[in-house]
Amino acid sequence: MHRSFHLIVKNMTRKYDYLVIGSGIAGMSFALKVAGKGRVALICKTTLDEANTALAQGGVASVTNLAVDDFDKHISDTMIAGDWLSDPVAVKKVVTEAPEQIRQLLEWGVDFDRDTNGDFDLHREGGHSEFRILHHADNTGFEIQQSLVRKVRENPDIDVFEHHFAIEIITQHHLGKIVTRRTKDITCYGAYVLDQNTGSVDKFLSRVTLMATGGAGAVYTTTTNPLVATGDGIAMVYRAKGTVKDMEFIQFHPTALYHPGDRPSFLITEAMRGYGAVLRNLRGEEFMHKYDPRLSLAPRDIVARAIDSEMKLHGDDHVYLDVTHKDPEETKHHFPNIYAKCLSLGIDITKEYIPVAPAAHYLCGGIAVDTNGESSIKRLYAVGECSCTGLHGGNRLASNSLIEAVVYADAAAKHASTAAPRYELRSDVPDWNDEGTGNPEEMVLITQSIKEVGQIMSAYVGIVRSNLRLDRAWNRLDILYEETEELFKRSKASREICELRNIINVGYLIMRQAKERKESRGLHYTLDYLPVAQHGNQSK
Repeated sequence: MHRSFHLIVKNMTRKYDYLVIGSGIAGMSFALKVAGKGRVALICKTTLDEANTALAQGGVASVTNLAVDDFDKHISDTMIAGDWLSDPVAVKKVVTEAPEQIRQLLEWGVDFDRDTNGDFDLHREGGHSEFRILHHADNTGFEIQQSLVRKVRENPDIDVFEHHFAIEIITQHHLGKIVTRRTKDITCYGAYVLDQNTGSVDKFLSRVTLMATGGAGAVYTTTTNPLVATGDGIAMVYRAKGTVKDMEFIQFHPTALYHPGDRPSFLITEAMRGYGAVLRNLRGEEFMHKYDPRLSLAPRDIVARAIDSEMKLHGDDHVYLDVTHKDPEETKHHFPNIYAKCLSLGIDITKEYIPVAPAAHYLCGGIAVDTNGESSIKRLYAVGECSCTGLHGGNRLASNSLIEAVVYADAAAKHASTAAPRYELRSDVPDWNDEGTGNPEEMVLITQSIKEVGQIMSAYVGIVRSNLRLDRAWNRLDILYEETEELFKRSKASREICELRNIINVGYLIMRQAKERKESRGLHYTLDYLPVAQHGNQSK
């Protein structure tokens, strides 16, 4: 039964052993692994089906063909892609534990494509030296998401709370204690969660909390992420004085389908370039030879900057991806969803070029965690895109993210299930205080501010940056921050005002940490610190 927002709604207190905020591959795999050891609450701000995981087309990177591949090759590829900023310990952990987690996904019902011999039909993507990408056609993420959703819904120890939105994690601050960034032993006791159906802000108290809220692509105007990717977990942890790092490293996918008005942008998987697709400018000319000897299979940051350069050089809004030279039936077999999407727009990719342009795609930084997935805040873990394990360094190697999510979810589940019995549920946490607040006077104030954040970030903190651009972003975001905090103080909690608050916090972190990095490295490319080898041939 739906309750009217005009009724007085009683805030509820819910108690769990494990509180999981986020329902992608990271959150669901953790929930499944701790479910036998206690009661689990899984918080989902829309439905279980809507997550970045479901949009991941390419696949999962893992060494499986030992005849030609090995761990050392995968480790080397990851370190090179990360511009040697990756943590070697995290890289070794993910690469060597990947095959075991692939077996776990298979047990959960994930169906990866196989060849006629029954072996995995492996793809190769940019930055990989071997064919090691397991996939399910061109919608691998959707296949994984649906398999895990089935397992979660079947599990009696997991309570799923759809259309619930985590507003803040509960720490000493909410118990009347002063918390600063110098405070040691900040502890998480759960979270305040908005029930979007009733308007009630409930207390979810837990022994252990896992943040698995995904990325922050919606901070930018053009993104391949679902629009729920507003950096909520990162913003919550930052406000709770937790450690957040490497936020300057935003990966822009080079080839999002160019179709003005679409938000999010439809992703044209990198596997298509691994399959043999060629990038061309609007005059039909190949151009990647001017930027990198690996041509269209160069790492994503190089390809994105090359496309950005070509677009600015010629004043174009997009470039083309050409797969017309490949066998039409084979193309349709490997990329059925891309074929169908483009055909719906009047583009037959077996005969016509695909218009593409870069779009914000993946956040390499996030909540800093150790090898157990534990954050700087006690009893709080983070896994998946909202976390920063050190695996990606300055740039994520294609298809390393899904496997990172399950490897670290496994590590977090093992550590948390051992630690949780030692923790007590707090009994002194106050209810959410919304005294003196009312409904926002005008929703346009929120929607317009959201648009402004996207415009600021896309214009000044995008693929190519400069100190001047970052300073301009700082000044404009500062005004929006002050306006939004004032609006938040006098408004009842809503998903819209909280998401605006979060994208401003995340935008600030990206911008601030970009200002702090005085070099061009990985995905952070600034005109004030051009690498000598690339000076003069990158976009300006």
